[in-house]
Amino acid sequence: MLVDSEPVACRVLAEVLQGHGIACDAVTAYRRFVGLRMASVLAALAAQDGFVAPADFVERTRAATLAALAAEGVAPIPGVATAVDAIAAAGPATCVASSGRFEKMRLTLGLSGLLPRFEGRLFSGEQVAHSKPAPDLFLLAAATLGQRPADCVVVEDSLPGLEAARAAGMRAVAYTAAPWSDRAAMAALAWHSIDDMAALSELLGI
Repeated sequence: MLVDSEPVACRVLAEVLQGHGIACDAVTAYRRFVGLRMASVLAALAAQDGFVAPADFVERTRAATLAALAAEGVAPIPGVATAVDAIAAAGPATCVASSGRFEKMRLTLGLSGLLPRFEGRLFSGEQVAHSKPAPDLFLLAAATLGQRPADCVVVEDSLPGLEAARAAGMRAVAYTAAPWSDRAAMAALAWHSIDDMAALSELLGI
């Protein structure tokens, strides 16, 4: 959890779905779909809403999301840059493992000024057959960086991400500051919960 892009992404998705006659607002989109890649979103919509997406649905939604993020800007989560720098200075390897595509990651991290801290250590759901809540993405990141899953700590703001971390055998820190977070459900899956990134370094003993 590095940047606050989900409110914009969820709003755009909700607007697109409304255009197809599906009742959805940004809060609903967040609670149903945050942390999932688009293939999983479409599967859920088909199963629960009977929605058959047109051929250009994914392309149009992604384009609208990127345009909105670029126009509105993306801010880093308060305190995250300091926390990341402290961890890096202490020695542990860091990376980003996101269900999102590389294009979106590079845009949001670039706009927030965080990209240089993770260059060469970006991992996307595009790279695995099964993204979150499956553990594949986190296991790929750990293997690439030469780390044992049991030695890894994942910071997540979504239930699918926390489920993926647990399935990978990694300790998960739930970041619960987002106003739509299901704090109880997230805490049940997490090693620890925080709502202030300033607490992360201390939690890790750094």
